Amino acid sequence: TIASYPSVIVFSEQNVSQVGGYANRDTWRFSNNGGTSAYAFANNDYFQVSMTLQLIGNPTSPRKEAGFLLNTIGGDGQFIVNTDGHEIVAFGGPLPFYAFPATFDSSEIVTLGMTYFLDSNTGLRSIVYSANGVNSPILALSNLEQGIIDGSTLGGYFQIQNNPNNPSNFGAAVFQNVSISGIAVPEPSAVALLSLGVLPFVLAMRRRQTKASL
Repeated sequence: TIASYPSVIVFSEQNVSQVGGYANRDTWRFSNNGGTSAYAFANNDYFQVSMTLQLIGNPTSPRKEAGFLLNTIGGDGQFIVNTDGHEIVAFGGPLPFYAFPATFDSSEIVTLGMTYFLDSNTGLRSIVYSANGVNSPILALSNLEQGIIDGSTLGGYFQIQNNPNNPSNFGAAVFQNVSISGIAVPEPSAVALLSLGVLPFVLAMRRRQTKASL
């Protein structure tokens, strides 16, 4: 399969100051059919994914956030940066929680990555997060399915909270160097990656969210 990645994806929201509503969310997803639909990952679809991200927020509060988004029936998993908490953090859905000690500032360029694999030492499906070349520990997925739930979709997103008191509330996210590859079961001590192929990427969809909670 030949990878088909755009060189850059940009989401931008201006004047997010409506009375009522919580936030706008814009998303892209990996696809293997030219963007007709998002690819449905299976529990044993092991992969390595990475991207370079710049999140811009003015003002930095209320919250602007961007990063990876794993949509699943068990709840959304997110590996993101945000402007108000200055965090580089993973949480939600089946994803193990992990917060990097490094902080994030608006407009900073960061490289985020995730490796999902079967740990041959423990026999558990596990994940390693990376931020600017620094890796998290090997973290086992402890949900009922013990891994990514069949039918989950994976991509990225940008979200900006509404601020009715600031008509110039603005935010943007720039995604570059997006890539994903399937991997064989790696040696967990080195997280060695053996490429088995790639999923072509296209901009699959854009979704607007104005729910009262995430």
